[in-house]
Amino acid sequence: MTGNLDFAGALARVRPHAWRTPIVPLDLPDAPPAFMKLESLQHTGSFKVRGAANRLHKLSAGARKAGVITASSGNHGRAVAVVAARLDVSATICVPDWVDPSKLRGIRATGARVVMAGPSYDEAEERAAAMAESAGMSLVHAFDDRDVIEGQGTLGVELARQVPDVEEVILPLSGGGLAAGVGLALRDRDIRLVAVSARRACVMFRSLEQGGPIELPDEETIASALSGGIGLENRLTFALCRSVISEHVVVDEGDIRAAVARAFHEHRLVVEGGGAVGLAALWSGHYRPKGPVAVIASGGNVDRSLLKNLVSGG
Repeated sequence: MTGNLDFAGALARVRPHAWRTPIVPLDLPDAPPAFMKLESLQHTGSFKVRGAANRLHKLSAGARKAGVITASSGNHGRAVAVVAARLDVSATICVPDWVDPSKLRGIRATGARVVMAGPSYDEAEERAAAMAESAGMSLVHAFDDRDVIEGQGTLGVELARQVPDVEEVILPLSGGGLAAGVGLALRDRDIRLVAVSARRACVMFRSLEQGGPIELPDEETIASALSGGIGLENRLTFALCRSVISEHVVVDEGDIRAAVARAFHEHRLVVEGGGAVGLAALWSGHYRPKGPVAVIASGGNVDRSLLKNLVSGG
């Protein structure tokens, strides 16, 4: 469906914009060795910069001149805006009204144009698609795009080099770009991919259960980075997630809140709700690894007032 993805080339394109994030041990009593890959410390605060950098570097000179547009709940938009500014490409970012304030500030700090598109993520996607068509801009989809998937897969390549004995990878599941990319990058290795959804942001999980893309209303969640639909006309990630994911886990709001607080108190890490669902699956006991495991802490962009509330037990 996607052909042969060039992860080596993607690493070269991504490297000027994305750091090789660290691996740190995670103490799980009576369990196999466990590690965290800290994309929460990534440039722009999440793994999303990988896909954005790969996609924008592949644009033609004419496409760069015309500019780019995307829809985002925050992290992807910030990544696109930062990379676009570095490449001297104009960027327009369509966001839902509930976008995290810290992510919105990060986007605006780049000089990108921000469009508040309405109360749902799907409305932001519709606005971005319409504006791309009318203005001739390149649409940089947050997940359902070959180049974005290829860029996200560089995380899997790094992880396999850092922890060569890893047998399981736990990661968050939203639109499926990360799961698809990491799964494809690791498909020649005997590694189980465990995808974790937030109960209030689980459109991909429910779609896979139903056998095809479905729509669900946006719900308020601490894991807002995972909110939004996958598109009824999903071209790539639905089929890829069905192929590469070995197991699914769903965690509740309380599990996620507890994981954010525990990451801060025990590891001095700032991890946003959407980035902490893998940790929530482990620490809540919803998932028990069967072999050496790496969990991806995928993002660390969280509003200070919300973080203060979470770590104080609010």
